[in-house]
Amino acid sequence: MELQVARLGRPHGIRGEVTVEVFTDDPEGRFVPGAEFATKPEANGPLIVTRARWNKGILLLGFESVADRNRAEELRGTYLFVESDELEDEGSDDGWYEHELQGLEVRVGDEKVGTVAALTTMPVQDLLVVETLDGREVLVPFVEEIVPEIDLEEGYVLLTPPPGLLDLNNDGGESPRDGDVD
Repeated sequence: MELQVARLGRPHGIRGEVTVEVFTDDPEGRFVPGAEFATKPEANGPLIVTRARWNKGILLLGFESVADRNRAEELRGTYLFVESDELEDEGSDDGWYEHELQGLEVRVGDEKVGTVAALTTMPVQDLLVVETLDGREVLVPFVEEIVPEIDLEEGYVLLTPPPGLLDLNNDGGESPRDGDVD
């Protein structure tokens, strides 16, 4: 299974570098010279990193076969992927990947309250997107105080939400994700 780790943005400078929207919690370890990424659209890849640097808090990458600004512009909007077995080989036991969490039953105590629909990676903290039994989407901070237990074998996530958390977005209005544009 492929996991999305970044989206390429606008070109930076004239040497073929591009800005990067990062979807991994270890960009310094992931985006290193020699790292190879599958792409979507597939015609834009694979891409092999030749240089990586930070500029004013934005990751900039250079790739083999991308020598100028025109070629970099052609990559705008391209998504970068790695194989999930690559991630497992790295031995990271301190995090969860979206594909591991999606579809897990969400419980408060012994009561099923919904299902994990997605994991949204944010700069400060990640959020679980929980689809409640009545079809609403609730964003749950993915922190140990609120999500103290994840049992992949039994297929559930245990929540200890503060009062009112699961009642958010219950006004019949749009979910925060309804307005997302790809």
